[in-house]
Amino acid sequence: MAPAQTPTRSMVGTVSAFKTESTEIEIRPDSGAPVAFKVTADTMAQRVAPGVTDLKQAQAIKVTEVALGDRVLATPEPGTSNLRRIVVMAASDIEKKNAADKADWAKRGVSGVVGSKSGDQITLKIRTMGGEQQAVVTVTEKTAYKRYAPDSVKFADARNSKLGEIAVGDQVRARGQKSEDGLKVTADDVVFGTFVTKAGAITAINPETREVTVKDLSNNKPLTIRLTADSQMKKMPDMSAMMGGMGRGGAAPAGMARGGMPGGGMAGRGPMGGMDINAMLERMPQTKLEDLKPGEMVVVSSTKGAKSDQVTAIMMLANADFLLQMVSAQSGGGAGRGGGMGGGGMGGMMGGGMDALGGMGLGGIMP
Repeated sequence: MAPAQTPTRSMVGTVSAFKTESTEIEIRPDSGAPVAFKVTADTMAQRVAPGVTDLKQAQAIKVTEVALGDRVLATPEPGTSNLRRIVVMAASDIEKKNAADKADWAKRGVSGVVGSKSGDQITLKIRTMGGEQQAVVTVTEKTAYKRYAPDSVKFADARNSKLGEIAVGDQVRARGQKSEDGLKVTADDVVFGTFVTKAGAITAINPETREVTVKDLSNNKPLTIRLTADSQMKKMPDMSAMMGGMGRGGAAPAGMARGGMPGGGMAGRGPMGGMDINAMLERMPQTKLEDLKPGEMVVVSSTKGAKSDQVTAIMMLANADFLLQMVSAQSGGGAGRGGGMGGGGMGGMMGGGMDALGGMGLGGIMP
């Protein structure tokens, strides 16, 4: 392991190690090697709540209260590695805020693919188990916009944007005052990005580089899927087993409640009683790279990057045959016999637009 660097200026990062013998705190920036700061009797430690930007609201704490995984702003004494001040945002507080934000986006939000724009209104197309629906997002002068950066799966990398940058085909998630039927939102926040959704059968898995190679269904060429610490990996339950077993009173597969609702209850229901595919995916069980197998069908979402034969996964869904059959059937491709996909279905499904995978909005927006 490479030694930690010596700090030269203030930096933001995550606490990665404590060195008790040298009384140092090691901090890893979002990019680059870790940096070691030496704690002294004069080191000042403060804590702020997630979202707070005014350091006047910081509260004094002991350096010993700093924990692994905390987000920090560290400032050294000029010309030394001595830590003059460390401002801490506790990892546990960040996790709580993220959970609360996620719940609020689910409660007050709507997501879909932009079908059209007119004035202060954005019309979204939403894919549900029952077919396509539309929702209308109304923006105001107070609406805040964020846009995902190319080749980045991190919401933290999203930059400030404006209404004029939103284009037809972009994925949008809006949060604000929501109508009872869930089809109208007056937006406080809009997050959007240009995403691609790809599908294919796994041909190779590289655990060392965390890369999966598939045969892209859209062009039959190799596609490399790069997985990072921020990538979500989900696995679709065996729907054929569920349909057969549950009809005979059998148990539902992991992640699915009886009746086919992921996670149980009405939480996966979309506007007007349709099942929102994104809500369904939220409740799918997690999977790991080690669980993937050659020949397995996967669907992946990513921001649109510079290379057409390589993507960095925001979400990858394994065991995705049933989802592909459903999308193909809705786009008029139809399914092949024996639960497989018909040749015409594959070609028609991958043509782009709302009648194909491109209109699904598979797990792209994740504030």
